Amino acid sequence: MRATTLDASAGQTLRQDIGRRMAITVGPILVSLVLAGCVLLAVGVNPVAYYGFVIERGLLSPLGLQQTLTRMAPLLFIAAGLIVAFRAGMWNLGGDGQFLLGAVTAAASAPLLVQVLPGWLALLTAFLMATIVATVWSLVPALLRAYQGVNEIITTLMMSFLGVSLANVLVKLVFLDPGTTVPQTRTLPVADRLPRLFDTTITSGLVFGLVAIVAVHLVMTRTAFGLKLRTVGANPRAAVHAGLSVPLLTVAVFAISAALIGMGGAIDIIGVQGNVRADWNPAYGMAVIPVVFLARMNGFAAIGFVFLLSVLSIGGESAARRLGVPQTFTLVLVSIVLITLAVAEYLDHRYQQARRA
Repeated sequence: MRATTLDASAGQTLRQDIGRRMAITVGPILVSLVLAGCVLLAVGVNPVAYYGFVIERGLLSPLGLQQTLTRMAPLLFIAAGLIVAFRAGMWNLGGDGQFLLGAVTAAASAPLLVQVLPGWLALLTAFLMATIVATVWSLVPALLRAYQGVNEIITTLMMSFLGVSLANVLVKLVFLDPGTTVPQTRTLPVADRLPRLFDTTITSGLVFGLVAIVAVHLVMTRTAFGLKLRTVGANPRAAVHAGLSVPLLTVAVFAISAALIGMGGAIDIIGVQGNVRADWNPAYGMAVIPVVFLARMNGFAAIGFVFLLSVLSIGGESAARRLGVPQTFTLVLVSIVLITLAVAEYLDHRYQQARRA
């Protein structure tokens, strides 16, 4: 009888915890939609019409849904990379630079490799080269954090700025396609890109992205290696007492995070874009950061939030064209979501403290 009572109490507590988590996750999103709608009203745009276009284009339209799922591929890799860093208690804010350098590397190498190697091997080689370049680019902030204790927030932001600038220089000077008047890299032919899923326009990179983020989630939550990475970030002193090599594991966190983000850049090129134009910077890295926090660094939840971001991105582009709203309004909406999420987390934390008191 006592065991039954305990089981019932545990079940009720679990349901309450799930309900609370849903409230502080879904609630901020709904509040953000209302606040963003007020911004739209203030500039003379009907928010109902805007959200209607977003849903219609990003979710309900067959072609729009395929574009949404295709857009998810690089975002999933970026989310996986950020989850590694954030779960380890470190900040990798250099995602945009790592992404672009990976993309430029793939764009510069893939069109040449397909001329001398079998298609799958050429794409794999370009993919690995992009991964290596992004990883190497992360070593400066990684080594500074590991051996000098320099705050990685500043160094990763600086390296991101340098990475974006370097990528543009490489496109305009080193990897410039001499056969075009527009400054861009050589174009990978559509026939040589990643195959599509079934009879759709969805790139198979989506599958690789899903595998990557699920694998990262399982490694970080279910393996001894993931526990080591989390320990190093959460309590370096405890990690030292446990016999862990804190500097080496710190470098490993940055290397794995940047490698995954670089993979996202490569997947976007060999799967969809085919080339990189000068001054191209989709700023996916910064856009995915709030998504990862919304998902509370849970890989499975991040898939859903990445899908939501893709819907907003694809649908927002269509709505912007139809209603004259700047395309950057999607980032404004995501920013509002992040702020309301932070407020919800703060209020929930205060409520839990009051209950324990």
